[in-house]
Amino acid sequence: MAFFRKAGAGNGRRLRSFELLSFLLPLYILLPLIALPLATSPRAFVEHLLSEQALQALALTIRTTLLATAICILLGTPLAYVLARRSFRGRELVDTCIDLPIAIPPVVGGVALLLAFGRRGLLGSTLDLWGVQIPFTWIAVVMAQVFIASPFYVKAARAGFETVHPLHEDVAGTLGASPWRVFFTVTIPLARPALIAGTMLAWARALSEFGATIMFAGNFPGRTQTLSLAVMSAMESDLDTAVAISLVSILLAFAALLAAKRYARSRHVVL
Repeated sequence: MAFFRKAGAGNGRRLRSFELLSFLLPLYILLPLIALPLATSPRAFVEHLLSEQALQALALTIRTTLLATAICILLGTPLAYVLARRSFRGRELVDTCIDLPIAIPPVVGGVALLLAFGRRGLLGSTLDLWGVQIPFTWIAVVMAQVFIASPFYVKAARAGFETVHPLHEDVAGTLGASPWRVFFTVTIPLARPALIAGTMLAWARALSEFGATIMFAGNFPGRTQTLSLAVMSAMESDLDTAVAISLVSILLAFAALLAAKRYARSRHVVL
């Protein structure tokens, strides 16, 4: 018995050391974020946040990210359902392609979008004949955000649909409900926690998008300059404005992520 007590005590000490070690990475991440608010005062923060550059970037970011998130939901929901419910040849390839924007550098995504939809691109030349020009417009901003953020929604939505037992859908079908009615009255409500969490994650990722946007949409104040791009521009001339915009970006992203995690946890959804 004494042996086991000693062994248990030694294991406990090792675990305590392991627990202390586990705080190093969060501390490393938090330290730079703490440095931001310490670099300014509340008065300076409000003053620079109300600058024309910051307000224009904030307004454009809110509009484009909301639209991009809506597109992610519209196009990502049926895809997530098919991936969760259907087995077909090439399913793994489709799933990998959806995850690819997470793995590649966002700048590469921006170059790819430019080569696809630019004036001399794969589809851009055809669009140009119709007088449609996408690069370096707010539409390009939205497209870049959808390209980068959509995998986050699809992954969460797929996980949500996979938790819905097909038996619930079958029962509703036997009661005379059409497939569309079953989907909207049974499947969607049961998967709603994951869908909402995925929506928040996608919006947070669209909010922080930088690389694909600057390559495909450019950095034009009032037209394509989002919060992330405004930080880069402000760093060249006004550090206080860059700090203020950075703080707003962090607060918005933190709020979205925290809300997504709390909602998912309350509904027993794993993100």
